[in-house]
Amino acid sequence: MIHFKNVSFSYEKSVPVFQSLNLVLEAGLTLVLGPNGSGKTTLLKLAAGVEKPDEGKIWIDGNDLWKNEVAARREIAYLPEHPDLTPYASIREIIRFVCRLRGEPLARGEEALAVLEMDRVAGRSVRELSQGQRRRAGLTAAMIGRPGHLLLDEPLEAMDRRMRDDIMIWIESRIRDGASAVIVSHDLDSFAALATAAVGLKDGRPECNPSLPSDPVERNKILERLARGLN
Repeated sequence: MIHFKNVSFSYEKSVPVFQSLNLVLEAGLTLVLGPNGSGKTTLLKLAAGVEKPDEGKIWIDGNDLWKNEVAARREIAYLPEHPDLTPYASIREIIRFVCRLRGEPLARGEEALAVLEMDRVAGRSVRELSQGQRRRAGLTAAMIGRPGHLLLDEPLEAMDRRMRDDIMIWIESRIRDGASAVIVSHDLDSFAALATAAVGLKDGRPECNPSLPSDPVERNKILERLARGLN
């Protein structure tokens, strides 16, 4: 479980993104929706520990993200919209580093590289890769081990059909094992059926739907409304 307690955050003091945000993200797939600039990406950054709250606490499975960092971050797999990887290390070096951090054999890293067809360019440095390849490298790192919380910002963007299928299979498998997947995506069609909950953001305020109707028409109506920021 990811728990935001009275979280406030701003990039500029005069323009708060969140004020006293209280939010609980449970196991299953939660879609984070809303218009551009509503705070979706910032929410993921806060949950991943990339940004630190100005006020309030964030707990990951009961561990304070900024006091019990090792325990809290061990369960997180984070894919930003624009992966910021070490520019001079090779992809294989980065993946092996992630394996060591998560206590996984190096062979698991090689398997992940092969799934996303990054094994052919694994010897290249990040700065030699296209933007699409950098996203695939970020996903490769996220797929290593059995993280309990997937924080994914547009995970299907710039992926071909086969890779999209492989990514969806991975997300579904982690959810079946009891993980939470918190996903920001404009591609509602790919995630609507799998989503168990949704959070709509508008002006930094969440509208939570902890359970979505099983009827696909009603479910899509709710998701479309949240994505458009409508009341």
